[in-house]
Amino acid sequence: MNLCILGSTGSIGLQTLDVVRSDGTIRVKALAAGHNIDMVLEQIHEFHPSICCIFDTQKAEILAERLRQEGNDTTDIVSGMDGLIACAVHEEVDTVLVSVVGMIGIRPTIEAIRAGKNIAQANKEPIVCAGHIIMPLAREMGVSFIPVDSEHSAIFQCLQGEEGNPVDKIWLTASGGPFRGRKREELAGITPADALKHPSWNMGAKITIDSSTLVNKGLEVIEAHYLFGVPADDIIVAVQPGSVVHSMVQFEDGAVKAQLGVPDMRVPISYALHGCHRPAFKGKRTLGFEELKEIRFMEPDTETFKGLRLGIEACRTEGSITTVYNAANEEAVAAFLAGKIGYLDITDGIEACMKAHHNIPSPDLGQIFAAEQEARSFIRELYHL
Repeated sequence: MNLCILGSTGSIGLQTLDVVRSDGTIRVKALAAGHNIDMVLEQIHEFHPSICCIFDTQKAEILAERLRQEGNDTTDIVSGMDGLIACAVHEEVDTVLVSVVGMIGIRPTIEAIRAGKNIAQANKEPIVCAGHIIMPLAREMGVSFIPVDSEHSAIFQCLQGEEGNPVDKIWLTASGGPFRGRKREELAGITPADALKHPSWNMGAKITIDSSTLVNKGLEVIEAHYLFGVPADDIIVAVQPGSVVHSMVQFEDGAVKAQLGVPDMRVPISYALHGCHRPAFKGKRTLGFEELKEIRFMEPDTETFKGLRLGIEACRTEGSITTVYNAANEEAVAAFLAGKIGYLDITDGIEACMKAHHNIPSPDLGQIFAAEQEARSFIRELYHL
């Protein structure tokens, strides 16, 4: 396999490189990152990609100069959106792992599919905002499209061998985040440091905040809807502390299949990269019986954590409202992490933004990006950012 990693310095990208190190059959041909040129330089030294994108143009120029000083003329350095796309469609690449954060992943995902590349999708936003475009395109081009997100990988795994067996429900599990059991009034003083302490998963800052507000689960409901063609009302969110059951599928005969394991993103990454095969790679450890004894499920509190309720509403509605939900959250989370707004302002802002939006039922890419800018401007104006 010749691999492109979009987002090589993030949590998923680094864990993907762990998988690559354990497997002699995967060759890294393209890397892309935002601005961390020191880490990317180390990755170039180790994996020798043919092309590398640094999204920040000035940082890309600095990296290119450092490589010239080293006498490295084998890795092309590119930048910006054009650079991301160049990595995704590179002639030496056959599989693209999309793990950049945010809507920046939409265009590279679409162009990679058009170029006939297989996709391992860890970036939610392309499916949340443009699933109605991406999934039909992937089917038309005949490419493999395997989700990497732990819950969607679990659903995908449960569906293997079940062709022709109708799905009744999807049970999408959630850890509940670090504030499970608290009421809304108890969350008013939450700081970024508090919200970044996830009980189960090792993730980047933005996704960890999303997990604490349950917006992440709202995004995952929308993602599951487009990935698997299941109506919003047939996607049930179940809180499972400990994150042992990664998700379940219930079929029309009443049978339920679940995928279980310890919380380790390298397992679904490896599964996706190997085209649904399970190589000898092992994660941190295997599941123990003591963890199975502790499995229990609870209903999510969608009044306290209304980010989930808003995501389900957006999923039911479809259209540009899913982009507004996502983009308003991105802008609000960035402001919260910067100390400019409070914790509860995140979901309050999303709700206000969604109420103000005039939904477009089946938006094209131009309308999707316009809705994104509308939502970002709304949040900035609402909180005087």
